[in-house]
Amino acid sequence: MLCAADLPETLPLFPLPGAVILPRGQLPLHIFEPRYLAMLDDVLKTTHRLIGMIQPIHPSDDTPSPKLHKIGCAGRVIAFSELNDGRYMITLKGISRFRVKRLTPGFTPYLRANVSWRDFERDLGQPEHDPGLERERFTRLLRRYFAAEGLEADWESMESADEELLINSIAMLSPFEPKDKQALLEAPTLTERREILTALMEYALHRGKDTDDEVIQ
Repeated sequence: MLCAADLPETLPLFPLPGAVILPRGQLPLHIFEPRYLAMLDDVLKTTHRLIGMIQPIHPSDDTPSPKLHKIGCAGRVIAFSELNDGRYMITLKGISRFRVKRLTPGFTPYLRANVSWRDFERDLGQPEHDPGLERERFTRLLRRYFAAEGLEADWESMESADEELLINSIAMLSPFEPKDKQALLEAPTLTERREILTALMEYALHRGKDTDDEVIQ
């Protein structure tokens, strides 16, 4: 397990709209672009094996140097497998959020940044709890939202998951807009993340209802 002293001052960045990782969560990624294959090769040579997941401010910006949000989350490569054509499937485990101080110039084909880990010390601690979570009510909303979006879930596993794993997994995997994913990432506490998540799901359900009404009329 990494501690604060293990966290580097400079991180390689992987800008990807709609993809966020949260502390102690897991994110599978498909690596195929040459610049990110080079990044993975470099990362695997380090002791920390960290990649900074971060979202572009404009989701459609796929330029080599997009404008980025200030806050991302570092994920540690915990598994990887090479495919026959040279692509990789990797799994990241969320370690800690970070704040970009400045991009680091260099000769790598991928972006790197000097980062600060301040304000995110709790990310390295024990799993968070949400004392305000009404589990049964939240699960009912979750089932309605998944049904409306055509999403499948292992409900037995979800109902037995601890609070942090449940809330963070839904925040990471649900098909929200990138700006909404960023709000979930930046939520200071698990309770605030659950409140944002609840509002997003309720909004999506009401929006779907309004669309249905318009079609009926």
